[in-house]
Amino acid sequence: MQSKTKRVMLIDDNEIDLKINAKLISLTKLFEEIIICQSGGEALNYLNKHLQDQDKLPTFILLDIQMPEMDGFEFLNYYKAFSKSFTDNCPVAMLSSTLDFGDIQRAEANPYVIKLLKKPFSPKELLALL
Repeated sequence: MQSKTKRVMLIDDNEIDLKINAKLISLTKLFEEIIICQSGGEALNYLNKHLQDQDKLPTFILLDIQMPEMDGFEFLNYYKAFSKSFTDNCPVAMLSSTLDFGDIQRAEANPYVIKLLKKPFSPKELLALL
């Protein structure tokens, strides 16, 4: 039985989506903590700051595709530079309000992405991933 705390990092620039998704996440009771970041840059800063502290790192990331400044795919370019011991234990699911075929293909082709979910996702979809 795994005793480590489950933490999800939710990365989305849209405040309404953040509130809805945080509520949906809490309904699943899968995670003890939700780390909310409103941009890819903020998320990367958080990860870099806490890389040596397992108790602060997420065990799962929900990543919006369409964000200003740094979209979800750009975030993943930085994410892949993190240690394998971290990325192997922290899968990423991407979120999109439109299931654009190009985005679906890019998400499915990315080795760090386990699924592309349409916003708002259902708690059942999230449970199926973990």
